[in-house]
Amino acid sequence: MQYAILGLLIVVVIGFFVLVWKAAPTWRWYHLVTVSITMLLAVLFIFPTAGALKSRAAWHQIKEKLEVRAEKAKQEYQTLKFGSLTDPEAGEGVVALNHELSVISVEAGRVWRSLELKNGDLKGIVLANTQPAPIIPDDGGGAPPAADDAAAAPAAAPEALVPEGLIVYGFAERPMPNMNLQLPRFYLGEFRVISSTPDQVTLQPTGKLEKNQQDSITSMQAGRWSIYEMLPLDGHEMFIAEGSTPDENHLFGRVDDKLLADLFESGVSQKTLDSYLRDGSQATPDDPPLSRWTRVEFIKKHKIQVDGQRTTAATDGDFFDGTGRALDSRLQRSEEDDVSFNVGDQLVLKEEAANELIDLGVVKLINQYYIRPLNDYRFVLRRIRLRLTALESQVQEADYQKTVLQEAIRATEAMLTSTQADKLKLEQDFDQTEKEKLAIKAYHDEIATRVEQTRQELVRLYNQNQQLEQQLETIHKTIKSRMDALTLAP
Repeated sequence: MQYAILGLLIVVVIGFFVLVWKAAPTWRWYHLVTVSITMLLAVLFIFPTAGALKSRAAWHQIKEKLEVRAEKAKQEYQTLKFGSLTDPEAGEGVVALNHELSVISVEAGRVWRSLELKNGDLKGIVLANTQPAPIIPDDGGGAPPAADDAAAAPAAAPEALVPEGLIVYGFAERPMPNMNLQLPRFYLGEFRVISSTPDQVTLQPTGKLEKNQQDSITSMQAGRWSIYEMLPLDGHEMFIAEGSTPDENHLFGRVDDKLLADLFESGVSQKTLDSYLRDGSQATPDDPPLSRWTRVEFIKKHKIQVDGQRTTAATDGDFFDGTGRALDSRLQRSEEDDVSFNVGDQLVLKEEAANELIDLGVVKLINQYYIRPLNDYRFVLRRIRLRLTALESQVQEADYQKTVLQEAIRATEAMLTSTQADKLKLEQDFDQTEKEKLAIKAYHDEIATRVEQTRQELVRLYNQNQQLEQQLETIHKTIKSRMDALTLAP
């Protein structure tokens, strides 16, 4: 294209000079010079004009892209600040999240994070503040106060990092996988603030710590701490995967199993892990009654009384009566004691309460869910400590029984050792006795054989003697008869 334009320009220049040559006989010299200079300047300025137009076109494209990006950034800013009504995956806006954060902060109390452990002495644990001091910007209100005014005004005392005497709960911070921040991951125990300055705080345990807690502190493994004025609250939403929304099968949304694997890296029982993984899913007949909740839909208009017959103050501690109606003035309704439900309204209730409404015929069953009972860590930790104390007593008793058993085993082994020589001698005597027994038996068999042979020989000799005796008797009788015959003859 550029070569065509250049060729056209050459043709125009050649045509111009042809026309000037044709007009030369009728024009004066200054006419020819002026027209020629004008033509040359026009041709000369075509190139910078083209460059300027090309640059303007490029900047115009950049301007259009920036306008699109500015509009997109404005929309993203609005989405980040207020959320999106059309995109459910965009999540809540910063305003809503700040409101939730403020509610959680009020319930959780004050928190001091990123405190560095300076020593491992359980009698006085020193934590240093690693957060930079806030910088107060200059508001342009004028020059600093005069020296006299500064001397006259008393200097404000530095505020302590944590109020002294406060009971706090310590957690060891550890890095989260795939995240550039550290979060509380290990409970270190309950402590009392015995001293505090703007830069550091000294803690002392309120009771005996567990061995793993003591080891984490004394070995300096818990290098960074977070301390809480109140124990954290348990909930359901914090374990839900980001961007997940409730549906028919998940009351709160899909549980983030990867988050649970990271949080429970130290290992928990499979039963406890399953209770977190199944939170908000459909219930099964084997689930305990306290964890079974029912979604119902009203088929008739109905009113439920939610306020009790009396009102208590916040300091009384009675928030609900025995039937679950609100007694605390902060929880009671300002207009009336009842809550009205129209046809088609849905509600999630405990199974017992839902069954009562179903029996009344005002609702129909939609679905049943397993909801993990929440933990009140104040009572959970106290119950765990009582169980650990009982287990320690059992361990001590088992150790005592083990000591007695080991002593009995030692005495038995000593007795076995002392009788081992007698056993060896007896075994030798037994072997010798067996040998002698065999020898005696062999000798006995030999003697018995000889006796039997002698008996048989004696029997033979006896029979032979009998025969000889008979022969002698016969001979004797013959001799006698012969002698008698001789003596009796005349």
